[in-house]
Amino acid sequence: MKIIASLGLFLLLCSSATRAERLMDIVDVQGVRTNQLLGYGLVVGLDGTGDKTKKGHFTSQSLVNMLREFGITLGESDPALKNVAAVSVSAVLPPFVRPGQEIDVTVSSIGDASSLKGGTLLMTPLKGIDGEIYAVAQGNMVVGGASAGGASGSKVIINTVTVGRVPNGAIVERTVPSSFNSGREIVLTLKEPGFTNARRIVRKVNEHFGPDVAKAHDGASVVIAAPVDSSQRVTFMSVLERLEITPSPPPARVIFNSRTGTVVMGQNVRVLPAAVSHGNLVVTIQESKNVSQPNAFAAGTTEVTDESQVAIEEQQGRMFYVPESVSLQDIVTAINEVGASPTDLMSILQALKEAGALRAELVVI
Repeated sequence: MKIIASLGLFLLLCSSATRAERLMDIVDVQGVRTNQLLGYGLVVGLDGTGDKTKKGHFTSQSLVNMLREFGITLGESDPALKNVAAVSVSAVLPPFVRPGQEIDVTVSSIGDASSLKGGTLLMTPLKGIDGEIYAVAQGNMVVGGASAGGASGSKVIINTVTVGRVPNGAIVERTVPSSFNSGREIVLTLKEPGFTNARRIVRKVNEHFGPDVAKAHDGASVVIAAPVDSSQRVTFMSVLERLEITPSPPPARVIFNSRTGTVVMGQNVRVLPAAVSHGNLVVTIQESKNVSQPNAFAAGTTEVTDESQVAIEEQQGRMFYVPESVSLQDIVTAINEVGASPTDLMSILQALKEAGALRAELVVI
């Protein structure tokens, strides 16, 4: 298709009607959240792909300290470790998790190990932001990548071999207090704040549970009166999360990703009549070498000088007319008539915005 071929990756969000969504898909419950955990550990059992340790390397220090805990004291020289790698271990602590439950962990090399494939993570405490230990990780790693190399130094790597996971590799040791069961109210926080969505949530909840059960605090949060008893509150939430809300249409936005050349336009983008002329400058630089050599019987030395030829050519641009339109198809078709690349499209849309002809917010990511 011409539009897709000329603009590259161009996503059109053109749904004709807004569909109803589950309430819990558009809100978060205050007090029900995950927590990040982080730890530092060692992976052993590598097939010569561990850290290339030097004098005073942190991997050697870590191993020496670990062995000292078991009553083993090494000499003054650092051990040569090819099968050990220092790693960072991260995990996400789900809400309402209890001691004894298991969670997945992600293991990432922080040294110069070439691969973690086949390694075993040794016991690693995982701490929260408060410095307390909430889980302990250990186990065999699963690495999705693969690598192979030859004696000449050539190497082929598929995916990433310095990051792996340990499924159910951490045992929870401590719970995180939650405010979910405290108080007489539950606060719902909208993932996409908006006064219209807050009002629709309040209306739907009050229609189902009775008047004044829900009240909008602002455009980003809704306060709901909930049962104090924990069992009744869980039942109340199970009914609440199944309510269907029809969210308001998203704001008119044009999203630019300058790194990948992706342009995304929302369905509410509007364009007023405008005329656009877009051309390109082509700069050509040619470098060459000139050798100046004296005669056989003349004094002097051979000299090599650089010679540059620089030319600037302005390609002929085409002016095209952008009509007033409420259809993304019409907008893209008008701009596509001049064969605009994604980079050109960004410049054209920015110019239309400055001219007041584009009714949308420009966002660069």
